[in-house]
Amino acid sequence: MSNAAVVDASDMDKASEVSEASDNSNARPIYRRKGFVVFLLILLAVSIGGIGYYLYARQFEDTDDAFIDGKVVPITPQIPAKVIAVHIDDNTAVKAGQLLVELDPTDYKVALAQAQGSEAAARGKLQQAQSTIPSAQSAVAEAQAQVDSANVNFENTDRELKRYQALDDRAKSQMQLDNATTAQKRAKADLEQANAKLQTAQSQVAMAKANVVAAEGDVQKAVADTERANVNLSYCKITAPSDGKITGKAVNVGMYVTSATPLFAIVLYDVWVTANFKETQLEHMAVGQKVDISVDAYSDHDFEGTVQSIQSGTGSRFSVIPAENATGNFVKVVQRVPVKITFNNNPNVDTEHLLAPGMSVIPKVHIR
Repeated sequence: MSNAAVVDASDMDKASEVSEASDNSNARPIYRRKGFVVFLLILLAVSIGGIGYYLYARQFEDTDDAFIDGKVVPITPQIPAKVIAVHIDDNTAVKAGQLLVELDPTDYKVALAQAQGSEAAARGKLQQAQSTIPSAQSAVAEAQAQVDSANVNFENTDRELKRYQALDDRAKSQMQLDNATTAQKRAKADLEQANAKLQTAQSQVAMAKANVVAAEGDVQKAVADTERANVNLSYCKITAPSDGKITGKAVNVGMYVTSATPLFAIVLYDVWVTANFKETQLEHMAVGQKVDISVDAYSDHDFEGTVQSIQSGTGSRFSVIPAENATGNFVKVVQRVPVKITFNNNPNVDTEHLLAPGMSVIPKVHIR
């Protein structure tokens, strides 16, 4: 047999073996094939991972429509005046009671001096009015004494006249009767005059008391004017109402400012999160739930907070121009409801992670 024949026989044997192996592979069940097993393992892993992620994610509700909120106190002067000193600059940290701006006090010092002078004059008039009451009361007492004396005299002359009138005509003279009648009339006139003087004296007392009341009113007004002038003078020094940081400074020495002139604003350190959640996310949300807060500015630092309150109404309902759905152009849109989230600890104690109003955050509420 030649060498060529031997090689052909060997090749045929190999081809036969490959064909047999291929037939055996096609005959094997699909669940025993390697590729199918790998696919099942991958599908199982993905399913387990998906279920695990669902079970994990259903414990939270989050939103990227959230931001740091806080109190911003605009500072404006209470009185018109010229600025003579400014002790702050942009982004300056200030303490409550710290002197920030000084206004020219000259006009207000003069106004205070005038008010104090008017108050002193009013108090003098009050004392003068009060001093007239005792003299008026003395005049009343004197007039009363005159009334009593005139009344006694009238009673005596009246009895004398009646006694003469009761006598028999033979026992009295016409002159005596006339004299008794004249005396009685004179005594009566004196009594009426004394009563008139008494009424005049009493009216003088009432007038003196009225003058005192009026003077007391003038004193009260003068005291109020003095207090107002004193307060206006104190407004010449503008101090910080609370701790915070200066922002939006728009005041400089030499400016003339009025009560409508904004000088700057103080951003207080007390901050919180306002998160606008979809209405469909509120089903399991409640006050007191724990919140994980991620701030875009500090991606390496997380904060902890608590749901403080949920607004009773959507944001669109309380907007400046609420949507009018009665026009027939209604399109259903998922509304958002503001939720207030407070920090468990004051975050601005950490000077490396200061939070300011307007910063973007992502709160994650633990609803289960």
